[in-house]
Amino acid sequence: MNILIFGGTSGIGRALVEQYAKAGHQVIFTGRREEKLVEISRHLGPSVLGIRHDIRQTELTPGILQQAEAKFGPIDLIIVNAGIGKFNYDLDWDICLSVLKTNVLGVTRALLAGYNYFRQQGQGHLVNVSSVASLIGGAPNPSYNASKAYQANFMEALWIKAHKSRKNKIAVTDIRPGFVDTKLAQGAKFWKADVQTAAQQIRQAIAKKKKIAYITRRWAVVAMLLKHLPSFVLKKM
Repeated sequence: MNILIFGGTSGIGRALVEQYAKAGHQVIFTGRREEKLVEISRHLGPSVLGIRHDIRQTELTPGILQQAEAKFGPIDLIIVNAGIGKFNYDLDWDICLSVLKTNVLGVTRALLAGYNYFRQQGQGHLVNVSSVASLIGGAPNPSYNASKAYQANFMEALWIKAHKSRKNKIAVTDIRPGFVDTKLAQGAKFWKADVQTAAQQIRQAIAKKKKIAYITRRWAVVAMLLKHLPSFVLKKM
């Protein structure tokens, strides 16, 4: 299987690159840090290639798919894992803008490029890594939670679109992690999973072509509760 992963130099993305490569797949992955791209590619061998790309440079995103196909042939699976989150207690506009440029504009461009690529190809599997945070507003970083809610809604729209198509066989999966031991979860202690366990469960969900998958699985219980939290509880969060 030929796989393209946007955001694969650290955290969940890197773990996915490593696990898929070790399972015998050919993997193209992107990131902004050249030294990380070279390090990971050398470590995993010729079946892996890192391409320097900032997902905020939306005009360059479609070209990444062309480079991936030129290297290994038609892409079977595209995973959009790029995203940032910053605490913003003072509601600073520059912090909001930085998050939105990556989590909304950058991710949207990658998802559109991926879906249109598969539509032209006639098949493929498109995956986005959003968050359990998509289910609730977050006072510490309003733009992060809102951007993840946007992603979840956008993925549902693509899922509906894919299922309405009679010509194409496109699978769409929304991965919603809870706390995973990465920079985004600094300070979190509740049900925090290590990245290898998270990546393994993500791969299992992708293999089953699930519409939505919570990572780790027990976060599905939390998700059910979050959807029905009364206002007096939200005020204390």
